[in-house]
Amino acid sequence: MKDEKKRKKAAAVLAGLKKLYPNPHHYLRYENPFQLLVATILSAQCTDDKVNGVTADLFEKYPGPADFAEQPVEAIERDVRPTGFYRNKAKAIKGASAAIVERFGGAVPDTMEELLTLPGIARKSANAILQNAFDKVEGVVVDTHVIRVSARLGWTSNTDPVKIERDLMALFDKKEWRWLPFYLKTHGRAVCKAPEPKCGKCAVAALCPSAVIERPKIKGK
Repeated sequence: MKDEKKRKKAAAVLAGLKKLYPNPHHYLRYENPFQLLVATILSAQCTDDKVNGVTADLFEKYPGPADFAEQPVEAIERDVRPTGFYRNKAKAIKGASAAIVERFGGAVPDTMEELLTLPGIARKSANAILQNAFDKVEGVVVDTHVIRVSARLGWTSNTDPVKIERDLMALFDKKEWRWLPFYLKTHGRAVCKAPEPKCGKCAVAALCPSAVIERPKIKGK
């Protein structure tokens, strides 16, 4: 009974977020599964806008996995440097590209198990690639916004992304898994910000256990 009540309350919050943000979409720009894979690697601890700015030139310079695989890692480092942590990212992109060429015939694999064998690809990235490149939904993408907002809403008490994903999968029907992160991420950017949320401007504050509505100041106090 308690779990069902929690699910209904969560569904009401999601319904409210859907009204606020009626056009769900993926923030990263890409034209094929490989471009999405590269953009997803670059998005770690970097804004989507910064990634999109870098990949606009990057994908013209390196059209496919063979192009990245053949490049010295130092050259890739220079091209992806603006996204931060560029050495690790360049190494992951080159390694994933080489694996795609050598083990998958130049095509990005479309299963969770195979994607997780690629350098730089963890479950969060694999979920994003499967959902947005192959229309396959196996879980929920858990990024920093999803972690923060879902915790404030009382949807999870965990801090580990894998456990948070499980909590969200249990809380929502599978049909909601793909776009749930969009609503949480967009709300996290606009209202439920770190470190301080704008609870007074939040349309779902009445359903949020963490909401703090600032009281108006009394003159003379």
